[in-house]
Amino acid sequence: MKFLSFLCGVVKFKKSVMCYSASTIARYFIEKSNGSKTPMQLNKMTYIAHGWSLAIYNEPLIVENIEAWKYGPVVPILYYEFKRFGGEVVPYTPIEETKHIRDDDRALLNKIIEVYGKYEGVQLSAMTHQKGTPWRRVWHNMGRNSIIPNDMIKEYFVEQGKILKNGS
Repeated sequence: MKFLSFLCGVVKFKKSVMCYSASTIARYFIEKSNGSKTPMQLNKMTYIAHGWSLAIYNEPLIVENIEAWKYGPVVPILYYEFKRFGGEVVPYTPIEETKHIRDDDRALLNKIIEVYGKYEGVQLSAMTHQKGTPWRRVWHNMGRNSIIPNDMIKEYFVEQGKILKNGS
């Protein structure tokens, strides 16, 4: 409930569309967690942040498409960028792009870290595999590596917000 209240308070201040590369968002997560995230965690947290952005701001957070892969939603460019780390953490290396993330987006990303950052990659993957999730719907109806449409992601996260709001 606190998470939803916080996010709903943020939405009032967002004024214009600003999309980032998925890499910029993942690098922000790396930076703020002191290099303690694995590639799977980064991919899933980026997806989750994108979903909440769609639901709360009615705006995408990232420019890339998200696909339904075996272990859940994946931003392919992130997978290939961090693939060499396997199941190990991705070390922090400063990049200029994270400095350009707007304050309201930083607030959202910080909340994603607070709420979801404690979960291992496989736990986040399991969350995305639950009945009714966009990944599950696309995986079972459209097949592997199909794009998960933003409207489906938004619909799911809007519904999650309603569930949180009602305490169900």
